[in-house]
Order: sequence, then structure tokens, then C-alpha cells
Amino acid sequence: MCGYIEPEAGACLICFSLSSVVLKALCLIPLVFLLLNIKSSITKTVSHFHLKLPMASSSLSPATQLGSSRSSMLAMSRVMFVKPTNHQMVRKEKIGLRIACQATSIPADNVPDMEKRKLLNLLLVGALSLPTGFMLVPYATFFAPPGSGGGGGGTPAKDALGNDVIAAEWLKTHGAGDRTLTQGLKGDPTYLVVENDKTLATYGINAVCTHLGCVVPWNKAENKFLCPCHGSQYNAQGRVVRGPAPLSLALAHADIDDSGKVLFVPWVETDFRTGDAPWWS
Repeated sequence: MCGYIEPEAGACLICFSLSSVVLKALCLIPLVFLLLNIKSSITKTVSHFHLKLPMASSSLSPATQLGSSRSSMLAMSRVMFVKPTNHQMVRKEKIGLRIACQATSIPADNVPDMEKRKLLNLLLVGALSLPTGFMLVPYATFFAPPGSGGGGGGTPAKDALGNDVIAAEWLKTHGAGDRTLTQGLKGDPTYLVVENDKTLATYGINAVCTHLGCVVPWNKAENKFLCPCHGSQYNAQGRVVRGPAPLSLALAHADIDDSGKVLFVPWVETDFRTGDAPWWS
């Protein structure tokens, strides 16, 4: 049986196919221009060489031509009686090479098709930048840290589905003494605490163990945070009561903004559980 494709999915597939075709076409444009430019440059260079070569001989003055003809006659008479040396042959080859180089030289201010070359360079850079940008944007967004969110500098708490936590809605489904994980500062798992009077606590507890970084689950039966990795234990407020963890769990302020969203704000004050400065600041 033929599978049914939703209209939205079909539209996405068509858009993806069209975008692939457009990217391939953009990549082929500079190649076509490059081949055309190479062909034009070769044709102009060959024609320029054929035009310059006869002009090199005709550009000599009459005196120079007369001197050269006399020298040629003298050289021919010497050839009849004297065998040319290797040094003379090498010198003649160098003179011929020099004349050929002068005939094919092009002034620096008379480069053919310079505007076309500049246009080709711009098209090449633009055509390569467009697909490269499309490929780099997903990587950049993947490695970029999550935004801080709220206008007051806090980070909105996210539930398991990635939605913002609304305090009133949260309290409807979480009873007194509840501690549930949310996404907190820097993306760390952070517990939202519901007090015994069914109000949201003004602090959140970072769930990362201070021993080796395991996520510490809440054990409601024992009213403790018990680390499954090496047995560290923390009380209901996250204070360490048993090692090998050396420090208590980090804290974060849990504020509620005007729209009712829960915001996590860095805790920089004294740790109310120990009376010490916060080690995580």
C-alpha cells in the first residue's frame, strides 16, 4: 500500500529539494564564469602575442636597422671563415629570448578584462559565502550557549518538555514538599522546591553532585538527595550530610516575574545553610 504523506510534510520535502537545487546552481555559476574567463584570456593573449611580434621588429629606428644590417653582413662574412664558438651561440640565444620576452610583455596599466576579473571575483566570493553560511549557521547555534532569557537578567525555568514554568500552573500539579527537576542556569538541572505551605521556595537547588558531577535524585521516602554514583547524601535543602562529596549543592534564586514565569537568578549572597560564602560564585 502507498503511504500517505501529510501536505505539510510534502511541502517541506519540496522546499528542501528546491533549496538543494538552488544551492547546486549557485555553486555552478562561478565555475561557468571561470571557464569563460579562462577561454577569453587565452584568446586575447594569443592574439596579442601575434600582434606584438611583428611590431617589435618594426619599432626599431632606421639607424638601428642600418647598424643591424651591417652587423648581420659582417657576421655572415665571419661565419664563412671562422667557426662560431659556444659563447657566441649562447649569447645569440639570449638575445633572441630577450626580444621574444619584450615582444610578449604587456604594460601593467593595460591588463585586459580587469573589470570582468573583478566581477568574477565578487561573484565567486558571493556564491561561496551563501552555501557556506547556510552550513555554518546550524553549527553556530548548536555550540552557542543558551540565552539568558528574561529582561531582568534571569534565566526562565524550563520543564521536561522545554516550556517555561508558570508558578501558578506548577503549584496546581506539584504538592507540598515536592522537588522536581527543571532546566536552570547554564542549562544545569535544578530542583524547584515547593514548601510545606504549598508556596514556591525562593531558591532552587542545583542537582549536580559536588563530588564527580553526577545528577543527584530526590528520595522522598528518606527526605534526602541520594547520589547513586558514590553514595553522597544531602538534606532537603541540599546541604551535604555525607561524603565523599566535599560541598553542599549549589543554590540559585527562584524569582517570579510579572507574567508569572519562574526565573533563576545567580546566588551571590551568603549560603544560608552553612553561613559561608557561596563556593560556586
